[in-house]
Amino acid sequence: MHIQLDFQNASTVETSAMPDERDLLSWLNAVFASQPATFTEPNICVRIVDEGESEELNSTYRGKHSPTNVLSFPADLPPGVDIELLGDLVICAQVVAREAEEQAKAPAAHWAHMVVHGCLHLLGYDHIEDDEADAMEALETKILQALDFPPPYEQ
Repeated sequence: MHIQLDFQNASTVETSAMPDERDLLSWLNAVFASQPATFTEPNICVRIVDEGESEELNSTYRGKHSPTNVLSFPADLPPGVDIELLGDLVICAQVVAREAEEQAKAPAAHWAHMVVHGCLHLLGYDHIEDDEADAMEALETKILQALDFPPPYEQ
């Protein structure tokens, strides 16, 4: 499998904890390896943004007037389009950094969690209902532990 990654870093924040394309591909590969579906060449865009863009998108698409850690925008392709375009992930650098510090998590572990979490949303997972949340959290934990990160929901 070969992931087609469109990596866009639109953030003005410079930090050593910011993932690079190699990190993102590693984390995304782990997500796809956990899936029963067969992908040959999934396409995904990961855009790292600052709080202003995150807040604008969160307000426009979710009606929430604050920046958020990750937003997932699944692709809605018309019938007959033969491309494995999954969609876009928009991750806010400042929110991820702040949450990692508040939760006493290694920044790389939290970045990986946001990428895994967002990608699972693109694949149709959700956490609105308790049973869905339990299943999604268990899968996130399994993927992150396979990447040698600690369980994301244990404090």
